[in-house]
Amino acid sequence: MAEIISLGEPMIEFNQLREGGREVYLPGFGGDTSNMAVAAARQGASVGYLTRLGQDAFGDMLLALWRAEGIDTSYVIRDPAAATGIYFVTHTDAGHAFTYFRQGSAASMIKPEELPTEALAQAKLLHLSGISQAISTSACDAVFYAIDIARTSGAKVSYDPNVRLKLWPLSRARAIVLETIAQCDFCLPNLDEASLLTGLKEPQAIIDALLNRGAKVVALKLGAAGALVADSNQRHAIPGLRVATVDATGAGDTFDGAFLTELLRGAPLAEAGRYANAAAALSTQGYGAVAPIPRRTEVEAFLASQA
Repeated sequence: MAEIISLGEPMIEFNQLREGGREVYLPGFGGDTSNMAVAAARQGASVGYLTRLGQDAFGDMLLALWRAEGIDTSYVIRDPAAATGIYFVTHTDAGHAFTYFRQGSAASMIKPEELPTEALAQAKLLHLSGISQAISTSACDAVFYAIDIARTSGAKVSYDPNVRLKLWPLSRARAIVLETIAQCDFCLPNLDEASLLTGLKEPQAIIDALLNRGAKVVALKLGAAGALVADSNQRHAIPGLRVATVDATGAGDTFDGAFLTELLRGAPLAEAGRYANAAAALSTQGYGAVAPIPRRTEVEAFLASQA
């Protein structure tokens, strides 16, 4: 059984590139919880992925990716009647933008009764995302059911809110996400979404609010400025790292996978934050959400060079 089970919606990515005076779209992989699973696996964690895929070529591609990464795919359901979701990434001077084709995707149709309760009960960590709650009512129900199983069996729960207001209105997002945070051990938001959820701007005040809400550990991702990691007894500012960034598409998910892997390995909070920050920085040096995610040897070599 996998130590980490990540539940959510994987997608096929088409990332915009400009080559030879023309625009092309590089195929790749995405979906926040899938990105996290790959990041954790590349740091050496035992990972399983739980989702539904279409019985299509894109679903085949995702299965091949996970198997190549050593991720347990025995929890994946194939659906002959629904498609695997896709999205496009475009780039401008203002940053990157996403265009999604996911309505009615196979993953959005996941139901609580489809979840592998025995595997969830035996995992050490369950990882979830707000996107999985936003894509459908049944998927939202499945997330809460998975949390119930994990908490009853003594597993830890990690949660990245990943608030996407194109998927649901802020009022609903705030209600569901804050309730989920109250039930999680590790809360992993970025600054913008944490500000939306709490109505606060100052990072330390945001951390106070999320800890008071019920999260045991908060890792507040600050982009190029680094991160703040905290629990009820300690707080650590992790400074940003200077790298040649070209695409930050999967940086937050890479942080999640690396951070949680280090904590499961027994690393102190500050050390896990520094490691995850380095992994996230390295992941911005290539295009796409998955291809640039570094492996443990790369992260360790980078940290040694910074020291």
